[in-house]
Amino acid sequence: MSPSHSEPYLSANERHPERSLQFDFVRATENAALSAVDWLGRGDKESADAAASDAIRGTLEQSDFCGEVVIGEGIKDNAPGIFLGEKIGSWKFPSPRFNIAVDPIDGTTNISKGLPNSISVMAAAHVPHGAKAAMLNIPTFYSEKLAYGPAVVAAMERDPALRFTLDTPVAQILERVAAALGKQVRQVYVVVLDRPRHAKLIAEIRTAGAALRLISDGDVTAAVAPSLHDSGMDLYMGIGGSPEGVLTAAGVLALGGDQQLRMWPRDDAERAEITATPAGADLGRIFYAKDLVTSPSAIFCATGISDSALLPGVRLIGRKVITHSILMRSQSRSVRYIKTVHDLDFKTIRRSPDRKDHYV
Repeated sequence: MSPSHSEPYLSANERHPERSLQFDFVRATENAALSAVDWLGRGDKESADAAASDAIRGTLEQSDFCGEVVIGEGIKDNAPGIFLGEKIGSWKFPSPRFNIAVDPIDGTTNISKGLPNSISVMAAAHVPHGAKAAMLNIPTFYSEKLAYGPAVVAAMERDPALRFTLDTPVAQILERVAAALGKQVRQVYVVVLDRPRHAKLIAEIRTAGAALRLISDGDVTAAVAPSLHDSGMDLYMGIGGSPEGVLTAAGVLALGGDQQLRMWPRDDAERAEITATPAGADLGRIFYAKDLVTSPSAIFCATGISDSALLPGVRLIGRKVITHSILMRSQSRSVRYIKTVHDLDFKTIRRSPDRKDHYV
């Protein structure tokens, strides 16, 4: 339908401003990865996180948008990160408004130990005129999570008998996922964070006979993987960070997959704290990806720091550095894999707080 004569004409970039800004966000995660890789294996995750955060701030302050951080990893673990409520971007009027979810390093423990599975990751959702927000902040430290790909989503839409939720017994979930994918249960690959809190879950998966893959850290990568056509992973299950859950939501929406998430208070004190706020009414609610990222104009991007199932890590070859990134846009469900060669004789990164360009 063409716009009426009374409506102003808007170009595609004006209707969906994430189109023109998407590569700015990729440059931010690239620069974060290049800044953080110097700390790989040095046992100092705080310095790595600080370097990545400074690179993201410095890179995006040159981009014309009004970004408000609604998911910031620093607020979760007191790390030197990018915090809830922080403003990023140029904030020049009348730049478009975005909600930002960011984890400068997903997998800080891994990077400190020189292990695989660390990335720099961001999501951005355009806030339409008149809307209050485009992303939902989950106030608990942790949440229960369940993530799966587009083939499972489509199968559940076709056949209600294949549907499951976080409350469905583990064995039944695995049976229904297997049926949706045309597999046997033993051929279903399940990713779980290797944590003591998952002992019962791990035992149930093994008893059911599914193929279990335990990871030490980095649950954004793990939760997005089942929605990628070539990851080999079918399901992500377990309890992980709530901020990472919102980042995952942006990724799976762009891929046609889905995620279920429910707040998981760590103890009675956290439960009482949440209950005393308006969020307490949603303590038992199961949120789906579209509940967490409500704008159709959203992007997800990430750059590998160390190798992961999602992306190769940073590679240094002589005076060249190679980065690998992924860029996904929910409006078009486009997925771009970006390989960038950086020449160290010319490559600079603008970093906060000094707002100067630094050679890598």
